[in-house]
Amino acid sequence: RQFTVITSGTEITTNMFSRIVAASRSAAPAARVFARNYAKDIRFAQDARQPLLAGVDKLANAVAVTMGPKGRTVLIEQPYGGPKVTKDGVTVAKSIELEDHYENLGARLVQDVANNTNDQAGDGTTTATVLARAIANEGFNGVTAGLTPQGLRQGINKAMNVVLETLQSISKPVTTNEEIQQVATISANGDQAIGNLIARGFEKVGKDGVMTVKDGQTVEDTLEVTEGMKFDRGFISPFFINNGKARSVSYENALVLLCQSKISNVQSIVPVLEMAIQSKKPLLIIAEDIDAEALSTLVLNRIRSQLQICAVKAPGFGDNRKNTLQDIATLTGGFVFGAEGTEEKIEEATPNHLGRVGEFQCTKDDTLLLNGGGDEAGIAARVEEIRDLIEDTKSDYEKEKLSERLARLAGGVAVLKVGGASDIEVGEKKDRVTDALNATRAAIEEGIVPGGGTALLRAVAALENIETSSFDEAKGVEIVSRAIRAPANQIANNGGYDGSVVVHNVLKSDSVNYGFNAATGEYTDLVAAGIIDPTKVVRSALQSAVGVASLLTTLDCVVAEIPKPAGEAPAGGMGGMGGMGGM
Repeated sequence: RQFTVITSGTEITTNMFSRIVAASRSAAPAARVFARNYAKDIRFAQDARQPLLAGVDKLANAVAVTMGPKGRTVLIEQPYGGPKVTKDGVTVAKSIELEDHYENLGARLVQDVANNTNDQAGDGTTTATVLARAIANEGFNGVTAGLTPQGLRQGINKAMNVVLETLQSISKPVTTNEEIQQVATISANGDQAIGNLIARGFEKVGKDGVMTVKDGQTVEDTLEVTEGMKFDRGFISPFFINNGKARSVSYENALVLLCQSKISNVQSIVPVLEMAIQSKKPLLIIAEDIDAEALSTLVLNRIRSQLQICAVKAPGFGDNRKNTLQDIATLTGGFVFGAEGTEEKIEEATPNHLGRVGEFQCTKDDTLLLNGGGDEAGIAARVEEIRDLIEDTKSDYEKEKLSERLARLAGGVAVLKVGGASDIEVGEKKDRVTDALNATRAAIEEGIVPGGGTALLRAVAALENIETSSFDEAKGVEIVSRAIRAPANQIANNGGYDGSVVVHNVLKSDSVNYGFNAATGEYTDLVAAGIIDPTKVVRSALQSAVGVASLLTTLDCVVAEIPKPAGEAPAGGMGGMGGMGGM
């Protein structure tokens, strides 16, 4: 039967339609052939392991040069800005991309080791990389010699548990400010000034306080400490200012009104204003926003009747704003009007609904609340709740925001501003300061052990007495026994000493704290000399290294993408659509 389809003024007859269908059917096999551009490169046994191991070695060599007090720096070319000079292991590891596809796969596996250690402890990434390389090398050699991978892995894991028990047994808690300063100094590559600044910061804000690192504006490193609750919202109107010289608002023994919603009707807050006047106390209003009419009324009262008042927008956005308002309520002993699940209205406010602070200071940028009148038990419960949330969350952003809330309630905030003569110098020092800060937090959390790789060497004797169920498992224990000598060996080599001789001499001593000071070239009591490592850093480095490297020993096949020649069109392209230009 003859038919016609009309589209945009163009007639397509049955014959034309048949030719289009036939052409599409004949093109289908060609399209299927074109789609087979997804072939993989598959390698087995030694052919797969050798290039992976080469990649592991290249990355580990680049990272290992930064280890110890006499470690060198690494210059990294960046896609934007100037080159970066750093001594931070994880920064070096992240920057490496190898040309050979299989070598790059091996390097990426060790990058995961460094990243995991950095996420868990914030430091120790170089130690983890050196350990992973040592275990992978020994493991690959064992498998090549005919040992069973599963037996080796069981032995490696069994040995790791014994080493962790040894670390726990020789670990001691951080009790003095001097020990905090020693941990920070060692992690900052022996920089005494950085160690002192970090120790002062923790002395000011306490163990629960937050310390952050920022670029400074001067050549010197400086420490700024804020006690109490501070948030980044200032006064809404400059007419609230009562200190013209400092351009700020400052009152003592003030009442605090908290509102989660927008205040648009001034009549709703008149009862609260009357309460403030009767009690002869200043009033701080923290709300989502204040409408122009209500704000103008407040400003008028401030100017004409000398009403001591200030209005501030609530900090944060969304759920973070709601939670922060509840934190302020807990700290001041107040009530949040407009919060979910509450029916109270501002018009019905009583003195019990208002919070109290010993002092508050507002600038155009931020607000500081000091000596809140909240119940101590309520504050402690709120702090514990935030700690639990930090442990449960997987998001780095959420952890950062929760840590800020914890610091506001429990301790304070210290900002360490890193100075330098150039951006390159500031960047290099900032990496060291961040490492030192993370190491100090880890030391406060789990204690300290002798540094310089000595803590791991003290587990060698314990590994000699492990009972194993097979020859392969015993070889796995031997692999770990040799691998845990690598950090001390590398630190000595970087200092220009013979690493194997240093390790031998340290192992001869029965004293737990006896070790080698690579900075001076002397054997000494490392703890007494202030050469210490956080237990958490050493533990995380070992666990991350064993986790990835022991899996590498079980590897017998690698399936990888076949690198496409430069300039080749990507698979699945729209090459058949070239005739669409006439449309």
